[in-house]
Amino acid sequence: KMEASLSLQILPKTEDDQELLRIVDKVIRYLESTGLKTFTAPFDTTIEGDFDTLCQVIKRAHEIAIEEGAQGVSSNMKLYYTPEAEGGIFTIDEKVSPYHR
Repeated sequence: KMEASLSLQILPKTEDDQELLRIVDKVIRYLESTGLKTFTAPFDTTIEGDFDTLCQVIKRAHEIAIEEGAQGVSSNMKLYYTPEAEGGIFTIDEKVSPYHR
């Protein structure tokens, strides 16, 4: 059941930009491997799913950044949650299709 949409930006604390990009790439690959619908843009990745699963994804994304060598992790998140919505929430495709033809 899709009841939530998450926009997640992970910002690992590193000593150089190449290391930051390497860690962010690892996190993006994880997000795309979850089996959830994802859309990666220049500054964040949007993910759709149920609320509990998205909360687990957020935690694991931060853990991966630390496991990959980040000294700390900041993140920016936007989360829309509506468990009782008739017909669900607007999907990624519904949100971006007018702009990506």
